[in-house]
Amino acid sequence: MCLLNKSKGEMTPEELQKREEEEFNMGPLPVLTQSVKNNTQVLINCHNKKLLGRVKAFDRHRNMVLEKVKEVWTEVPKNGRSKKSKPVNKHHYISKMVLCGDSVIVVLWNSDTAGKGPLPRAMTPGGRC
Repeated sequence: MCLLNKSKGEMTPEELQKREEEEFNMGPLPVLTQSVKNNTQVLINCHNKKLLGRVKAFDRHRNMVLEKVKEVWTEVPKNGRSKKSKPVNKHHYISKMVLCGDSVIVVLWNSDTAGKGPLPRAMTPGGRC
């Protein structure tokens, strides 16, 4: 019987372990799994910013421990003189951080490091690519 058709309450500990491994190797989670294994950069699109960094650990809820993170966001300057201010890109470096999974929209492999592993795939919280 396929493990996906059984409820978790009906599974043995070995079957639960196998199902968890399948979940982390299929669907959207391989982006994070490969990033941890190969120490490659990922681009994480959050609600109001983008993060470029290396994933050290994660869970099924997309909570992540990140290192060497560059946070990038856009601000519109508030000038009293003109109403047509151009947006300004801003960024700063974060050595280590924990990212809550509910703020994650999309996770992508960095295109510079994507050639070192499988083909790049997007990861969305809904599990669809």
